[in-house]
Parts: sequence; structure tokens; C-alpha cells
Amino acid sequence: MKKALTKKKPEKRLLVSLEKKAGRANSGRITVRHQGGGAKKLYRIIDFGQEKFEIPAKVVAFEYDPYRTAFICLLEYEDGDKRYQLAPTDLKVGDEIICAEKAEIKVGNRMKLKNISPGTMIYNIELEPEKGGKLVRSAGTTAKILAQEGKYTNLQMPSGEIRRVLQNCYATIGTVSHPEWRYAKVGKAGRSRLKGRRPVVRGSAMNPVDHPHGGGEGRTSIGLKYPKTPWGKHAFGVKTRRKKGTDKYIIQRRKKKK
Repeated sequence: MKKALTKKKPEKRLLVSLEKKAGRANSGRITVRHQGGGAKKLYRIIDFGQEKFEIPAKVVAFEYDPYRTAFICLLEYEDGDKRYQLAPTDLKVGDEIICAEKAEIKVGNRMKLKNISPGTMIYNIELEPEKGGKLVRSAGTTAKILAQEGKYTNLQMPSGEIRRVLQNCYATIGTVSHPEWRYAKVGKAGRSRLKGRRPVVRGSAMNPVDHPHGGGEGRTSIGLKYPKTPWGKHAFGVKTRRKKGTDKYIIQRRKKKK
């Protein structure tokens, strides 16, 4: 809940202003539709890796991050340095955490996968050693360690997919904070615009020149065997996975929601 957030201004040294792209590529053309506008916001520099190694840190504050669904926590290390990290649930102001190769199995502590026992819930997981956390970073998500096999750790991802990750990769103990984010109601169109989302129009409400679904009188069907994108390609049920080289690490695919 936002009531649990610390009433303080964000750490000025850890703020940076990002240039607005509004869905446009280097060419200036819109490559991602329905983006634009939005309220002004500053990006918080998050430490997704383990730059401060084997140095205990104290949780100073919990803060809101306009660029992500989860809350973040401000850590103050023994050497006086301050860093932002993704906040897990059940972590409190004043708690002490550490990033080390082997540490206590405690919420907020970060360590190598090979030193975490099966059944433990983790987040902010590395895919490649020393590259920083890439997986399980959104609000309320968590992965589960199933087994340790050879040089790999078997993980059950939030999607239900079971995959292998190298044991030398780091992960943080716990579940990402703010799980109730998914139940928030936008309430009005203006709030959606403040988040930088432009209106989305149904293809069937357009003219034939603008969309393959367009045209017809009244509520007519799309008149096609399958739905299409504005550019005439298959819209749903199309596999978009490109990194086929990592298929060998997937033990079980995620199951489709009914």
C-alpha cells in the first residue's frame, strides 16, 4: 500500500531526466503506437546488480517509482553510499540486508543461486553472470527454486515456465513489492493520458483504407479467417520468440491461460 511509503523527497543524486521518445525511432517515425504526452517524471537509477559486494546496507526509506509498478527502497551502506533497489514485500525500514556469494536466507539478501535452497522464492534474477538482474522485476512477481542440477538451477517462473539458469547467477530472496498494483482502477481517461498512453481505436471502427478490419455497415464481422494487424499480418496466436538459441534452457513451456 502507498500508505507505507516514507514521506521524503527522492535522493537527488540518483535522479536523471530521460528524453521523451513518444514511440518514435531514430528515423522520427512512430514504431510503437499509442504513446505520447504524459506527466513529467524523473528516472530513479536502480542497482539491479551487485555493485556493492559484501557490504551490509540499512533500509532507509521506501519510495514510489513513476517508471515501474513496484516500489523501491533506498539503501545506505556502511561506507556511506546510497543506492536504490527493488523493494520486496515484508521488508521494513531499519532492516539490514547484504549482497554476498553466500548469505542468510532472508528477505532482501542477494546471493548466488547455488547457495539458495529449493523451495525459496526469489526475484531480480540474472540470466548471465555479472550482467545484473533481468528476470522477475515487476510488482508482485516471484520465481521458485525447484532443484539444483549440475551447474544449473531449475526455476519456476511467474508464467509457469520451468527453465534452467546458471548457478553462478545472483538472485534476491523474496517477492517484489506492491502486488495489489494489478487491482488498481484507472478511473478516468485523463489518468491514462497522464501515464503517457494515447487512445486505442478498434480496427473494425475504421475505414477499409486504414485497417483490414474496417468498413461495413453497423456492427459487421471482420470478414476474415483470422484477425489482422493494420499491416495485414496475423494479429493473435503468432509466436514472436526470436532467441531460439536459449530453447535448450527451457524444461517446460508456460501454459496458455484459458
